[in-house]
Amino acid sequence: MAAVNLLDHDLDALAALCAELGEKRFRATQLFRWIHQKGEADFGRMSDLAKSLRDKLATRAEVRPLPVLSEHVSTDGTVKWLFDVGDGNAVETVFIPEDDRGTLCISSQAGCAVGCRFCSTGHQGFSRNLTTGEILAQLWHAEHTLRRRLGRTERVISNVVMMGMGEPLQNYAALVPALRVMLDDHGYGLSRRRLTVSTSGVVPMIDRLRDDCPVALAVSLHAPDDALRDSLVPLNRKYPIAELLAACQRYLAAAPRDFITFEYCMLDGVNDDPAQAEALLRLIGEHGPVGRVPCKFNLIPFNPFPASGLRRSSAARVQAFAKVLIEGGLVATVRKTRGDDIDAACGQLAGEVLDRTDVDRRMARAAIPIRSAASTVTETRP
Repeated sequence: MAAVNLLDHDLDALAALCAELGEKRFRATQLFRWIHQKGEADFGRMSDLAKSLRDKLATRAEVRPLPVLSEHVSTDGTVKWLFDVGDGNAVETVFIPEDDRGTLCISSQAGCAVGCRFCSTGHQGFSRNLTTGEILAQLWHAEHTLRRRLGRTERVISNVVMMGMGEPLQNYAALVPALRVMLDDHGYGLSRRRLTVSTSGVVPMIDRLRDDCPVALAVSLHAPDDALRDSLVPLNRKYPIAELLAACQRYLAAAPRDFITFEYCMLDGVNDDPAQAEALLRLIGEHGPVGRVPCKFNLIPFNPFPASGLRRSSAARVQAFAKVLIEGGLVATVRKTRGDDIDAACGQLAGEVLDRTDVDRRMARAAIPIRSAASTVTETRP
């Protein structure tokens, strides 16, 4: 019988497993703490568990980490790990240290099927969803490796963002148990405000997340209108902007923050004209398609890669765009580029994926030349 990976279990699932073994729920809580708070994988070292339980676990279960293929450390302190998830696939995870927080960017899929034009993961194609255990193994490894390295016993990672490889809401069944472990006080004890799911706009799953496990929500917007967003974020063809904004409005009723974060990748001559910033103000304002949407904008400098055919907006262009939003009454920040010397910056994560979606052929067939003129996009669809 194959050993059960305990990283696949939230506390309720672990309690059910302990019940199968004839153990009470408090044993599951003890075991959960050993795994996630102390980073222990050896049942023999879990000293407050009954020996009979440790013996049962040794024959039925394991804590299965992901093999580390590489680790790179940036000059700014950012750390990137490449994890082997089997069958020729590998995913990347990034730790970003700051003075007041430590943020871990976690992958949810091997590759991504959404195919955003400005994201190197999307150009790589899609292989498969990660399991709950594979999602949590990234946090488990990073948290306890960094604690040992820094000689600390308290938590190193204060914030987790599901912004690595993949679209989290297209792996919903594995995502939600992982979020619950991250939030559990017996696990990693993260605040809902400090746990963020980033989505390209899977509208039905935004509604489900609101009901099942509301955490902070970031939405990859990147355009003020459907015509442009269709070309940059192909999922927009299924869930256009008005539907997406309506889902954001619904989400706010249960969200731990009173605003939605809109991510906006700044692309030279594509979506960075001040007139497009004015269009954004109208889009999310009182007279927009769903009325005022409480939000903040995170303006992200594009991190170029050869296959994209896109360029980063100049600093002056980004500041002019931000100025329009701020003068229009919005909070708009320009994200610092971190870890770009080790290809760990936003949009650069690629890992190694055996593409099962024939992404090169699909992107070539889409034939979307983006010319260097504000809001000018021509498109040919099959």
